[in-house]
Amino acid sequence: MNLLIVGLGGFLGSVCRYMISQNIPKETGLFPLSTFVVNILGSLLIGIFYGLSQGKISEDIRLFATVGFCGGFTTFSTFALENLKLLQSGNYFNFFAYILLSTTVCITAVLLGIYLSK
Repeated sequence: MNLLIVGLGGFLGSVCRYMISQNIPKETGLFPLSTFVVNILGSLLIGIFYGLSQGKISEDIRLFATVGFCGGFTTFSTFALENLKLLQSGNYFNFFAYILLSTTVCITAVLLGIYLSK
């Protein structure tokens, strides 16, 4: 049952991300605005859902909203929440290492993927 709950949330999150990308210009000259908006909204939503999951909503709704919807909407929201948890736990080294490694290694992986696909 959990797979269906997460899958439905992911479907709806992906559809919402697509709809936003169709209604906000992707490039503004500075950076991809639609992705930026999605990442901010997703981070706000996962914060709300995480806060509510502390005894205020069921596990099924938490799975639907955080893993499903926010996961389909943007994985950056999960990245932001995980970093907040590291920061709140006082694990500053892992906080900074996770941010630095995630950005540099993932950008490098994209470059490698492009290289390998040629």
